[in-house]
Amino acid sequence: MKRILSKKMPLTYVIGLFLLAIVLTIVITRWSGAIQNNTESVTASHNCITKSKRINGYELIKPILYYDDECPSENLSSINGTISSIINTYKQSQNLVSASVYFRDFETSEWTSVNETEHYEPGSLFKVATLIAALKMSEQQPGLLNKKIQFSKKFDIPKNTVYQSKTLQLGQSYTLRELLTYMIAHSDNDATALVQNNINTAVVVKLFTDLGLETPSYESKKYFFTAQNYSLFMRLIYNASYLNEENSAFAAQLLSQSTFQDGIVKGLPANTRIAHKFGEAGTASEIQLHESAVVYVNDRAYLLTIMTKGKDLKTLSNLLAEISKAVYESQKDTALSSL
Repeated sequence: MKRILSKKMPLTYVIGLFLLAIVLTIVITRWSGAIQNNTESVTASHNCITKSKRINGYELIKPILYYDDECPSENLSSINGTISSIINTYKQSQNLVSASVYFRDFETSEWTSVNETEHYEPGSLFKVATLIAALKMSEQQPGLLNKKIQFSKKFDIPKNTVYQSKTLQLGQSYTLRELLTYMIAHSDNDATALVQNNINTAVVVKLFTDLGLETPSYESKKYFFTAQNYSLFMRLIYNASYLNEENSAFAAQLLSQSTFQDGIVKGLPANTRIAHKFGEAGTASEIQLHESAVVYVNDRAYLLTIMTKGKDLKTLSNLLAEISKAVYESQKDTALSSL
């Protein structure tokens, strides 16, 4: 062994080893740099804070309502630009005052929004909050949905609604479950008033408090949402994060029975599965038309909330449909590529 170690190596062999060492050093240095650069890229992409919203009021637990990245997704910049372009065109040529959009891909949790700070009166969109509160109360009072309530007189509701559907029959009695159907599927205002008269307002207050939203009052003439804030109610239902699974599924089923066809539905292919609610608000000089929907494409689903102000109801209806069509086309390709 000693003789082998003491034996001199040929010069060419020494030079070869030296050159190999140089090459390995260069490769390792570049590889290390690549790893470092990749780490910096990943870190940079996660600079946006992810926040969670939890429910207070329990002694030893704090249930999660939702997680949210505070920043919109760069992957959705293309559809954001398309939506912005559609809105700008309507502003220039069709007397649109303003429009806001919130979009969320439930599969990836990525979201984007347009004109996110604008506030709107929700109109009948508020009925979804009433629905959630009623179902939450039914979890605390088993059998509540079967309670019979008589419709003995019409309510004096100062709302001029253009889109009307099936209504309650005066003198008839309805279960609370049936009233919820009239309230959501047909957007009946008398059914809504009866539901609100038979639920504890403290449950409504807690719902808004849990979501971190301003507490409403049924006596107040005005309440305002951004498109993003309103979308929280639809997210609670789809994620079953506030109601139990049975009631969340029931709420989604009622929303899927909505008879309103002059907005987001109009921009979708026939027979597309959708759970949605619309709302009318504003004045004769400035009309508001909104809609919030969970749209199902193959095994995926996305949330689209559109809130608008303008001079003409037909224009706003067409805007809802055009934005809906553009979003669907972008998501259809995404859904197909994931199969």
